[in-house]
Amino acid sequence: MADPFHPLRFWHLNALLGSLLVLATFVTVCNAQCFVIPRENIPGNLPNECKDLDGVTHPMNSKWKTKSCQECSCDQHGISCCNTVAIPADYDTTKCEKIFNEKTCSYKVVERNDPEKTCPVSGWIM
Repeated sequence: MADPFHPLRFWHLNALLGSLLVLATFVTVCNAQCFVIPRENIPGNLPNECKDLDGVTHPMNSKWKTKSCQECSCDQHGISCCNTVAIPADYDTTKCEKIFNEKTCSYKVVERNDPEKTCPVSGWIM
């Protein structure tokens, strides 16, 4: 009969729990809205750069932030971009409104009748 308290059994349990923790963290981090623009082998499209949807070229392995607050990067597969702005989702939409600040890439939620007063937000979407 196998010993239920054998150290190897606890090692396997710890490894399983550790793996689940890493997976849960990975899922949380990857909950952003992302998209990929694949590299195309087009004449004039140099292998050491990527061309975005606006026709702007970016060096290989570079990173940048767009006007719409997305973080993008260029690699051998193409351009990957992810939204970095948390959008308020659970607030009183009758009494309050969300206002986007392009400079800080963030929203604030304020009262419609008194924009100096902030409103409570219970949920955000990435």
